[in-house]
Amino acid sequence: MLGVIIHAQKDLRIEPVASVAPAAGQVRIAVKAGGICGSDLHYYLHGGSGSIRVREPMALGHEMAGIIEECGAGVSHLVPGMRVSVNPSSPCYECEYCREGAHNQCMNMQFMGSAMRLPHAQGGFRQSITVSAAQAIPIAETVTMAEAAMAEPLAVVLHAMKQAGPLLGKRVLVTGCGPIGALCVLVARNAGAAEIIATDVGEFPLQVARKLGATAALNMATTPEALAPYATGKGTVDILFEASGNQAALNGALAAIRAGGIIVQLGLGGDVTLPINAIVTKELQLRGTFRFDSEFQQAVDLMNSGRIDLTPLVTHTLPFQEANDAFMLATDRSRAMKVQLSF
Repeated sequence: MLGVIIHAQKDLRIEPVASVAPAAGQVRIAVKAGGICGSDLHYYLHGGSGSIRVREPMALGHEMAGIIEECGAGVSHLVPGMRVSVNPSSPCYECEYCREGAHNQCMNMQFMGSAMRLPHAQGGFRQSITVSAAQAIPIAETVTMAEAAMAEPLAVVLHAMKQAGPLLGKRVLVTGCGPIGALCVLVARNAGAAEIIATDVGEFPLQVARKLGATAALNMATTPEALAPYATGKGTVDILFEASGNQAALNGALAAIRAGGIIVQLGLGGDVTLPINAIVTKELQLRGTFRFDSEFQQAVDLMNSGRIDLTPLVTHTLPFQEANDAFMLATDRSRAMKVQLSF
């Protein structure tokens, strides 16, 4: 079979990879859709991120959906022909964090399409993948493969929402409207936020945010003072979801957050300098959020029930053989939100 394999910075090849027969407790899945994530783009554009570098050929991709082709011994709840979303996380269930139930903090995590460990954890941009049966989550017939491949980023945002606490009736600010920020808008609306303000420096992502339920979409490049009306008194925003990873976005939003407000940091952009005086004097709470755990099943349940519609986020789909073109398209924020590969 074929896979989309990164060898080095901007060295992405379509080449043969081995098909793996499922062992006991595993299933082999024919991949049908795979979404390009920001981490995939880091591998493509820079050969990695920070100290994590590609050191051997690796299939990219951790947002996948497909059809079960073969089941290993002992798998009884799944059968060939089932349509599934694939959870890319495989925690060890033995380390101290797994024993505490914090599987997303597993010290021995195998996360698909990651060069953190050697040998690398191969990703899902292959015509078939073999995974633990626990990673294959059945989807309803009403859910498309494109939607099912969005379960992973949706789970990331659902975990971030858990860090923030209840959103019902809250005024929410989302800075950065890439796929994760756009999903923050969608999930905040679904969670009953009274007002959702979205900011970005590009018009296209703001258009998508409006479609997903943002009550205000502010272009900080053309109107740098757009958040000023929300900064009256000690600020009026209850919760900030910072999805850009940009220090300027975080600093620019602080005046709008009310005393005692919550900042949930999703975006990763390297180390930043914090205006600690504002955080201390306004008693702001800065909370990190990392990947997901049970939220993956929650994400699939939301899609299966029809309570959430992810179709506006998938703006482009290209055959996997055109992966290089797809990756370059995914870098173009003037016209692309989520770019997926079809297999």
